[in-house]
Amino acid sequence: QLQLVESGGGLVQPGGSLRLSCAASGFGMDYVAIGWFRQAPGKARERVSCLSSSSASMDYVDSVKGRFTISRDNAKMTAWLQMTSLKPEDTAVYYCASAPDYRQCVGGLFDAWGRGTQVTVSS
Repeated sequence: QLQLVESGGGLVQPGGSLRLSCAASGFGMDYVAIGWFRQAPGKARERVSCLSSSSASMDYVDSVKGRFTISRDNAKMTAWLQMTSLKPEDTAVYYCASAPDYRQCVGGLFDAWGRGTQVTVSS
């Protein structure tokens, strides 16, 4: 099972950008799907994006389409979530997660995740 550590969160003004990083350790990043989900206070967990092991398939929740971009470099054991045109409603703790395959990632069936990084969008 992978161990995942997120970084890159912070406070940003509406319309700004952030790039979240996810450093993986352990065995097998090449074989798993990577996703990001977020959770705001008092709200349910929301899957944000998924990326297949080969980066051939990707998916975004409607609210972030056109603004967020998911990517990964298996050789570097790292994944990223580039976030642009940020809105106050994007404020949440963002988690990097792995799933056995892309279908399970899209279904929110993650088997490992990090401790999260806080993203706050406010003026």
